Amino acid sequence: MLRERFWERYPLQELSTEEWEALCDRCARCCLQKLEDEDNGEVYYTAVACHLLDLEQCSCSDYRNRNRNVPNCVHLTPERTAEFYWLPDTCGYRLIHEGKPLPSWHPLQSGSKATVHEAGISIRSFAMLETGDEDLEDYLMDAL
Repeated sequence: MLRERFWERYPLQELSTEEWEALCDRCARCCLQKLEDEDNGEVYYTAVACHLLDLEQCSCSDYRNRNRNVPNCVHLTPERTAEFYWLPDTCGYRLIHEGKPLPSWHPLQSGSKATVHEAGISIRSFAMLETGDEDLEDYLMDAL
């Protein structure tokens, strides 16, 4: 059961598991492969998504076992959000952690899971699934 406007009323550490999961807008941007500049630590997104991603739904096809099947899959938790500076600036987890409001297209605001796609925030219109043969540098994106 989600508490009314919980994202505005409670700190991340006080959210239930269901509320925490509801903060995810299902844009799947965090599922894109990333490259980190070793010199300055800057993170660059590619257009290549994890092989477990269901591109149509923008959700993991094996969410329960994702950390076991994809060892570098990051497990977001309320306690670790400060570590995830690389999350997109549209990410609900990042926004709430930074004390910012959720945008109108976020499913918690709009009441529809489709608005993240309609607003062009999700990756489903451009991403490709990784096969392991990609040179990720060939798929770097200018901006996300």
